[in-house]
Formats: sequence, C-alpha cells, structure tokens
Amino acid sequence: MKLLGPTLLILGAILNILALFMLVPLALSIAYNSDNQIAFFSSAAITSLVGIGFLLIGKKSRLDFMQPRQVFLITTSAWTGVSLFSALPFILIDHPLTLADAVFEAVSGVTSTGSSVMAGLDSLPKDILLWRSMLNWIGGVGIIGMAIAILPFLRVGGMRLFKTESSDWSDKAMPRAQSLMAMIIYCYLALSLICCLAFWLAGMDFFNAVNHAMATVSTGGFSTSDSSFAQFDSLLIHWIAIIFMLAGAFPFVLFVRLLVNKKFIIFKDTQVRGLLWIVAVTTLILTAQLILTNQMDPFRALTMACFNLVSVITTTGFASGDYQLWGALSLIVFFFVTFVGGCSGSTTGGIKVFRLQIFGGLVKEQIMTAIHPRAIISRRYNNRLISSEIIASSISYMFLMTACLVVIAVILALTGLDLVTSVTGSATALMNVGPGLGPIIGPAGNFSSLSDTAKWALSVGMLLGRLEFLTILVLFTPAFWRA
Repeated sequence: MKLLGPTLLILGAILNILALFMLVPLALSIAYNSDNQIAFFSSAAITSLVGIGFLLIGKKSRLDFMQPRQVFLITTSAWTGVSLFSALPFILIDHPLTLADAVFEAVSGVTSTGSSVMAGLDSLPKDILLWRSMLNWIGGVGIIGMAIAILPFLRVGGMRLFKTESSDWSDKAMPRAQSLMAMIIYCYLALSLICCLAFWLAGMDFFNAVNHAMATVSTGGFSTSDSSFAQFDSLLIHWIAIIFMLAGAFPFVLFVRLLVNKKFIIFKDTQVRGLLWIVAVTTLILTAQLILTNQMDPFRALTMACFNLVSVITTTGFASGDYQLWGALSLIVFFFVTFVGGCSGSTTGGIKVFRLQIFGGLVKEQIMTAIHPRAIISRRYNNRLISSEIIASSISYMFLMTACLVVIAVILALTGLDLVTSVTGSATALMNVGPGLGPIIGPAGNFSSLSDTAKWALSVGMLLGRLEFLTILVLFTPAFWRA
C-alpha cells in the first residue's frame, strides 16, 4: 500500500479532472440536441465515481516525499488510466466503437499521436469531434509537464540534461515546480487562443478554428475531416498551422522565460536551431523536387512541402494531401523524418533533436580522437557539460526504441500486413506521429481496417513511445516490486 497509495490518490484526482473535461462535449451535445448526451454524462459519472473511490482509498498516503519507484508507477498509471477512461465516450455513443477501436482512438488522442480508426469524420456529431480534439489538447499539456518535471527526475532517456532550475523566473513565494507549471499552462493556453484566433481570421469557421487550434498547438493532429487540412484551400491557413506546430515543438520553458524575463532567446537554443535547420533543408529538397517535376507552382510547392514536413517532424500528423504521390524521394524523406521529433520540453514525440545532436557530437568526437588520440575533448550541449550518465541514458533509449520497433513490426506482420505498413505503422506509433506510409495507413488512409491484435499492439506502442520506454518497461522487472 506504501507504493500503491500515492498512485491511487493522484490517479483519483486526475480522473476527476478528466470527468470535468467530459462536461464540455456534454454541454455541446445538449446545445445541438445530439444523441450522445447520455454517453458523455455516463462517461463523466463513471470516471468521477472511480476517481472518488481511488481518492478515498489513498487519502492517508503521503505525497511530501516521493521515491522514484512511486513516480514510475504514478506516471504509467496516470497515462494508462486517462487513456482507458477517455475511451468511454467512444464506447457509449449512439454508434459505438469496439473496445479495441475505442482504446486505440483514445490512446492516440491522449498521446498526441493523431492516428485514427474513425472514418466519415465530416458527418460525425460535433461533440465527438470536440472530444477527440480535447484529448489532443489535454495530452499536450500533460506531455510538457512530464518532460519537464518527471522524466528528468527519473533519469529517463537522457532527459536529465534538461532538469530545470527555475529560480531565475519563478515567483519566490511559490514552490518552483508549481510556479513553473502554472506559467507553462498559461503559455499553452495563450498559444492555443492565439492560434484559434488566427485560424478564424484566416477563414475557418469558429468550430473548426477551436478544434484545429487544440490539435495544432498540442501537435496532436486530429482533424474534423477525413481529408485533414486538404479541406482548406487557403495557403494562409497552412502557414498559420506551420507556425503553431513549430511553436508546439519548441521547449515551453523558453516561452516562460520570454514571458517573465522579457528575453527573446528562443532562437539561441541549440535544439531550436537544430530543428529549424532540419525543417529548412528537407523543405528545400522536396520543394525543388515538386518544382522540377512540374507538380506544383513554386509557392504552392514550398507551402505543401513545408506544411507536410513540419507536420511529420513535429509528430503532429496533419496532411494536406497524399505526399506519397510526390515520388520515391518524398517517401524516403518522410520515412526518416518520422523519427526526428521536436525539442525536449515540448508537446512532440519522436527521438528528439537533442539526442540526434548528442549522437552527432559523439561521432565528431570519435573522428577527432582517431586523428588526435591524446586529445581531451569536453562534451558540452547548450553550454552545459554532458555527463556519461546522459550519454548512457540516451543510448539506452535508442536501443529500447529499436527493439520495440522490431517487436511491434513483427506483430503487425504476423497479422498479415505488408512490410511497409508493418514498419511504418510501428514507427509512427512509437514516435507518436500519426500517419504511416503505404495504401492502408498512409496520409490518405487510416487504421480502421487493421485487426484488433494490430490495434492493441499499436496502442501499447503509442504509450511506450510517449513515456520514453523505460518508464513502462521498468515496471516489468522483479526488482521494481521488491520492498
């Protein structure tokens, strides 16, 4: 109970907050006299009752001193619990999804992956569309909090490098972590509202502006149409989405510093510069291909190339068309950028830019030591020393990611899927990207035709990728459960 008590207490509080969020689509359902009123009311009631039960069981637990074992269990339980209870509306709606489909959709939303098993989005009730977008938005702010406060504490995946010392900008009257998270939520809300306003002024109707703002800033990728962003002809709307997808991929601590210290240092950050370089180079390559093959005029080619690449690199998952039709080069580029991801402390998934930069530095170091065997090279990143622990943690992350990629791809292949679908399906789940490649799960398709076995495997993969693998896998070791 010493281990489970704090977990149940915190999970109970989180479930009650989730139940409150369910009241928003319930209100919309009542306003539009939808058939899903009972579904959302029942989902909120069940979620709240279970949450209250957990609170009562764990009410005597102490939270003033948390051990790593407890935080591992709390983190995994929270993400799994929110995903499962978020699936309730999809199970209880007028035209219910199967259990595998409902959990897949909810996990995809909460982890900000954006893969979907729901077709006919254009004709779905607005309350369901809003709930999908809200799952993206809820997951996005949870991802930021986890990346900044939890993963560095647990020494997971090299995130120790970004253990935040917030004393420079926090309110001294408040605990640092509490003050920092409050300001991050403020920045997250502000970006969401500005994005919504920009979409609305650019020509979206208000409902679409709200939904797409939540899915854009959270880099979640759920849309209100099967055609995703192809439903909008305006190139201005696409550029607005590009700007806010990139904003969601930046470290949110930098926005806090801008807010408090009034110092615009975003583009001085090593991660941000690296991300922008990757976007710029890949965009120029695909833009040149589209122009040289006479597929689009120059400005449209630049817009479509940049939009779709930013969408995949930031693990958002929007699409403005089937980029698989652009040629073999585009397939290669999109496959490799699937693994990139954004910056640490952002809403994105993927390997993250800082790990790629660290590995690049290690390669450079090996080259230099081969030329000058006695050279002493200082390992630094963003003007900070990189410890051997961070290197080892990053390498462990890459090994676990590769191993999980292989295992899930094999499971998908055993269900009868082809090589491209199996590999890219596994990659897009673990990297929390959204669309894969191929005719089934590509940008013009979805995951509805996959078997239940494949959907369960991908749901687990999305959670594994979002929690940086070790956070979940450590729970399956005997040492974790020893007193």
